[in-house]
Formats: sequence, structure tokens, C-alpha cells
Amino acid sequence: MELKVLKIDGTESGKTVVLDEQVFGIQPNDHAIYLDVVQYLANQRQGTAKTKDRSEVAYSTKKLGRQKGGGGARHGSLKAGIFVGGGNIHGPKPRDYRYKLNKKLKSLARVSALSYKAQQNAITLVEPFTMEAPKTKEFINILTALKAGDRKVLFVLPENSANIYLSSRNLPGVKVITVDEINTYEIMNSYSLVLVDGVQDVLASRVNR
Repeated sequence: MELKVLKIDGTESGKTVVLDEQVFGIQPNDHAIYLDVVQYLANQRQGTAKTKDRSEVAYSTKKLGRQKGGGGARHGSLKAGIFVGGGNIHGPKPRDYRYKLNKKLKSLARVSALSYKAQQNAITLVEPFTMEAPKTKEFINILTALKAGDRKVLFVLPENSANIYLSSRNLPGVKVITVDEINTYEIMNSYSLVLVDGVQDVLASRVNR
């Protein structure tokens, strides 16, 4: 697949890039994408949900009535879960939701997601640029010129740029990341990708790594 590299004003730079078929032209594996996205979301969970069981509730431990002859259940205290304010039965406890996936599976999921974007013609290449200062309005103009500002867009840089990141931070639907941070979830969660020229070569060098 060939793509023309654009300038930040939306005009053609005169350079054409051929995207690596191993990264942008494979038959996407939906199940690999599913597994990687689920793992990513699980790894974002804090796992701090906590409820008090009957041993932690601040209530009297006095036995409510005699063991037999009362005509009802045998309760030891108001801490029992069936009473209002009693301990929670089988409630959540702090836990770690993170788990690992095979590296080759994650690599397959990532290139599958990139291939989907290539099939949908949702990838734009832009030549490297810098911003002298954080300017949100200037960044909006760049997105507009690249025809990438109408829906969710993932802007991928070869390396960190504080000014570009700060310029995009207040824009809903726009996320700026470096190529080291790219993952299946962010790709699938965006409508289009804007790659700074050179990012595609880094991605190609990391296939199955």
C-alpha cells in the first residue's frame, strides 16, 4: 500500500511511502485483537474495591436471643449479613486484575489493528514537524488541514514532544502518543491514525518482537 506524505498544511510533500505488508497488509485476526484489548482494559483496573465483612463491621457482638425456642433463625449478632448495616456477604476484596499475554499474540493483535486501519484508508502520513510553543489553535489547524479533526484521531510521534502533546491535551477525541506507547486498544479506539513519517519504519522493525 502506497501513501503520500503530507505537509502540516495538508499539501503533498512529493514523497511517497510504501507501507510494509507484514504490518499494514495482513489478514486481521479478530480474536487476537479481542484478547489484547481485554488484557489492556484489565490492566487499567485499580482493583481497590473493598467492602466490610461481618468481622470488620462496627457492631455489638451480643447474641440477640437464645439459641433455641425463639421460633426463628439462630443469630449470633447484628453483624450478620442479613441485617441492615451488617457485614457484606462475598463482597469484593482488593486484588490485582493484571495478567500477561504471549508477545507474539500481542504483536499479531497490533498489526491486525493497523491492517484494519489501512483497509479502511484511515491512515495519514505527515512529514516531521515541531511546534515552538504549546498552541492548541495551531494544532487544530494542522488536524483540519490533514482532514483528521472530525472524529477520534490517534496522533503517533516518533519521539516525545512536549509542545505537541500540550497543544492537543485539551482537545476531546484527540490523543497524542509516541510509537513506543502504541497499542491495540488505542488503535481500535480511534477512527483514524496520523503517523509522523518514520513511525511506520519503527513499527515494521518491531514485528513479532
